[in-house]
Amino acid sequence: MDKAKEKVQRFRAREQRILDAALELLLEHGEEKVTVEQIAERVDIGKGTIYKHFISKTEIYMRLLMDYERSLAERLKVAVENAEEKGDITAPARAYFESRMADPGKDRLFQRLEEKIITLNLAPEMISELHAIRNSNASALNRVFERRMEQGMLKKVPAYYYYSTYWALVQGAVELYHSKSFADVIEDREGLMEFIMDVGVHIGDISSRKPPASSHTTGQAAGPSFG
Repeated sequence: MDKAKEKVQRFRAREQRILDAALELLLEHGEEKVTVEQIAERVDIGKGTIYKHFISKTEIYMRLLMDYERSLAERLKVAVENAEEKGDITAPARAYFESRMADPGKDRLFQRLEEKIITLNLAPEMISELHAIRNSNASALNRVFERRMEQGMLKKVPAYYYYSTYWALVQGAVELYHSKSFADVIEDREGLMEFIMDVGVHIGDISSRKPPASSHTTGQAAGPSFG
C-alpha cells in the first residue's frame, strides 16, 4: 500500500477511535464531566494528538451528532427505495423509529448535546449543517407520506404532521424510558419501546378500513404500490 494512503487510513482510524471513546465517556459520565484529557487517556494518546483531529471538544460532539444523523439518512434512503420499488410501505417508518429508539440512552444524550450547543451558540455553522441533514431526512419521509395519502392509505393531513408526530413519539419515548417517576410502573422497558414503535409505524393508516379492489375489475389482486 502507498505510504501516503496508509498514513491517511491510520489518521482516520485514530479519529474514529477518538469519537468512539468520546461517546463511551459521554454515556458513562454525562457531557458536563467529560474532558479532552479523559478522551485522550481512553484512546491512549496524548492530549495534543486530539487537537490534530478536532479543534475543540464541541467539534467532537458535533461530529457525533452529524454522524448519528447521517446514519439515519442512509437507513432512510434504503427504506424509501424499498417502499418505492418493493412496496414495503412501512419500511421508512420502521427505519426512523428503529434508528432512533435502538439506543434510548444515546438518543437522549444527543438531544441534550444539541440543545446545549444551540443555546450557547457554540458551533452555528455545524448546527446549520446538522439541520440540513435532518431537513433532508424530513423531506424524504414527507414524500413517502404524500404518496401514501394520494393512494388513500394514510389519513390526509399536511405531511409534516406525520414527521412531527414521529419526532414527538421518539422524544417522549426516550424520556419515558429514563423517567424515574415511571420506574415503578414500567416493568418491561424494551417491550414498551417496541409497542410505541409499532404505534408510530402504523399511525394514520386507513388502508385496512378500505374494502379491497375486486380482482374482476382490476385483473389482479389489489396491493399497495409506489409506482
